[in-house]
Amino acid sequence: MHPRDLLKAHGLAASKERGQNFLIQPATAEAIARSAGIKPGETVVEIGAGLGALTLAAARQAGRVIALELDRGVHAALQGILAGEGVANVELIHADALSLDWEALAEEAGGPLCVLGNLPYNISSPLLFRLIQARGAWRRATLMVQKEVGVRIMAAPGSRDYGRLSVLAQAWCLVEPGMKVGPDQFFPRPKVASQVLHLSPLPQPLLGEAGSREAAWFSRVVKAAFSQRRKTLANSLAGGLQWARARVEAGLAAAEVEPTRRAETLSVAEFARVAKAIFDKP
Repeated sequence: MHPRDLLKAHGLAASKERGQNFLIQPATAEAIARSAGIKPGETVVEIGAGLGALTLAAARQAGRVIALELDRGVHAALQGILAGEGVANVELIHADALSLDWEALAEEAGGPLCVLGNLPYNISSPLLFRLIQARGAWRRATLMVQKEVGVRIMAAPGSRDYGRLSVLAQAWCLVEPGMKVGPDQFFPRPKVASQVLHLSPLPQPLLGEAGSREAAWFSRVVKAAFSQRRKTLANSLAGGLQWARARVEAGLAAAEVEPTRRAETLSVAEFARVAKAIFDKP
């Protein structure tokens, strides 16, 4: 049944505030689920299950699907859809993926999770940051995001789209582009296309096996560096970290990075060197 009719049947409407755009074509959902590389018997966690297009496709491949849906009305509608389809391996949870204990869920599942989801635009960045923090809990994430978000995540140094999201994603994960999905594949129809991305935690990240303290520091340094893009790296770091410029310049010298460069010119490896060089520097 078309999402428009499903919503109408349950007295619901797509929420602009929550960025709800539901997949129309089952074939597209099947293709995305197949591209996720779900292993037989594996536990899949789906973010934003919506009206179940990806949920049903994943359930045909996985041992178990934990489907997260925050909207109470949509959650109730999906319960009926799953019951009508006779699906027995889906656990539907009313929960926010941003506050989910991913590590506990992976422990309960007996191993790293496979993550799947069509991410609303308004939570794409914070959710990616949360997944990166919890990267030990999952082995692969197949996420559909708005095209501009995908461009930012995959951007290379020197481009206008390269920023904090690019550096943090690429520092910890292998990012691979998947299929593109046009606006006509959704209801309501969004204004832009979507991009499927595949993320896998790097076995040897540039920061090594950094602890939570070092990882948090790296994130803080990257955020400070991009806080004032038009300024030199030394100035933006000094302002963002609230350090004296001389202290910042000493750290950059130790990292062999010129203080006059701008953040968007640094590679992920150079950001890693800078963060290490100025970590707890007196």
